[in-house]
Amino acid sequence: MNTKSKKELKRLDAVVISDTHLGTRSCKAKELLAYLKSVQPNHLILNGDIIDIWQFSKSYFPKAQLKVVRQIIKMMEQGTKVQYVVGNHDEALRRFVGTTVGNFSIVNKVVLDINGAKSWIFHGDAFDVVMQHSKWLAKLGATGYALLTIINKIVNVFLSLFGKMRISLSRDIKRMVKSKRDDITTKFEKTVAELAIKKRYKYAICGHIHWPAKKFIENDHGKVMYLNSGDWVENLTALEFENNDWDLVYFNEEDSFLTDEDLVDDADQMLVSDKLLFQTMFQDVLSD
Repeated sequence: MNTKSKKELKRLDAVVISDTHLGTRSCKAKELLAYLKSVQPNHLILNGDIIDIWQFSKSYFPKAQLKVVRQIIKMMEQGTKVQYVVGNHDEALRRFVGTTVGNFSIVNKVVLDINGAKSWIFHGDAFDVVMQHSKWLAKLGATGYALLTIINKIVNVFLSLFGKMRISLSRDIKRMVKSKRDDITTKFEKTVAELAIKKRYKYAICGHIHWPAKKFIENDHGKVMYLNSGDWVENLTALEFENNDWDLVYFNEEDSFLTDEDLVDDADQMLVSDKLLFQTMFQDVLSD
């Protein structure tokens, strides 16, 4: 496979990504790495569920995912301010909220003021009824989704052997329950928008529901631009602040910085022990 020639970095005021679910087999780490290598933002907001602690396994953390961590560290070294907004899958980090080390901080929310336009950025699980009252159900759903991802990969292997098109079982299931999902999503967006209008923010930015969006929502008291950064499991989306506005962008391999080294198969990089995990992380973070 040919290596892409290096392109000029896209300089941005801010970038928001969420729901990468590092530590799971559903994470599209190679694509995420390629995207991060293509941008140079002043602010990078990691808007929750970045590391999936709910499903984290000490025996699985592919090199591609380690490279994502390393790339974020490099961005900090080059001057990018990185703010990690805690979500529900990485809620164990909430005990460290308020911690700041250099250009890195762990927070519950970010209020970003760029040229007088205030963006209210938070993960969104605080407005999830299931998360508030039935966390066990949410965790069960996460486990079921992980299992579905594994089954999906096995099915696609067999489909490819017979020359058939790949499928996404999770996407098909979401289509089957579209009306219910749309109802839940609408209620979620409405709740967020009403609070943002009350607080007089221009933008309200969430993750959590894995449904990328950019839309105006209004009520009798005003209107707000609601945005959702989507995820890096299925949609591969990010939010970029440029020319005094937020843009919802979808990953495009043609515009990325993918290299042959980045495209190493995850299956060849599975870790089998705590010691090997630490050694690989240490070497990868420190190497050029």
